[in-house]
Amino acid sequence: REAVASAALRIRPEVLDALLAGNLPKGDALSTARIAGIQAAKRTPEWIPMCHVLPLDHVGIEFTRASEGLIVVSCTARATARTGVEMEALTGAAAAALTIYDMIKSADKSVEIGPIRLERKSGGKSGDYRRSPGT
Repeated sequence: REAVASAALRIRPEVLDALLAGNLPKGDALSTARIAGIQAAKRTPEWIPMCHVLPLDHVGIEFTRASEGLIVVSCTARATARTGVEMEALTGAAAAALTIYDMIKSADKSVEIGPIRLERKSGGKSGDYRRSPGT
């Protein structure tokens, strides 16, 4: 089973440039956010009550500059399990986005996070899902 979730961050363009260049006062925010997202995905049952404990086979975090003032965090979670990994992917994307906020807030307190959403999933009782463009 696999799920991909995303979190968008709207950041002032000059701060986004500094983020991508690794020139922030707190250091390399993207590497830190990647670690935070992976750790959070692995600990999802500690964040979300009643969520199953899953042995994850893979968690990946990617960052894409979508426009001048927009970066998108994508979290891919994969497991061979009897239940889906949507919550792990969503938790990883959210934690990575929050970590970026924490590391850039001194430069830009106006950062907006959202939407955080499931992009696609495969496997499970409910079948496959892919977000339609524009939704």
